[in-house]
Amino acid sequence: MLKLRLKRLGKKRSPFYRLVVMENTTRRNGRPVEEVGYYNPMTKDYKFDADKIKKWLGYGVKPTETVLALLKKAEIVS
Repeated sequence: MLKLRLKRLGKKRSPFYRLVVMENTTRRNGRPVEEVGYYNPMTKDYKFDADKIKKWLGYGVKPTETVLALLKKAEIVS
């Protein structure tokens, strides 16, 4: 089952996340199917590719709770 979730990058105490589509059994920083955006919690900066996200959600991909909250904040989903 595919999930829309965050992949952690960055250094210690300075996280940076990429929004990715990946299999739910894959480890957190494993190889994604596709990268569709990023989120920096330190500066609250984010950029999401709305067209790709809507395409994957149309295919039945489930977002995690955190990703769903970010997508609502970005007004991509209601």
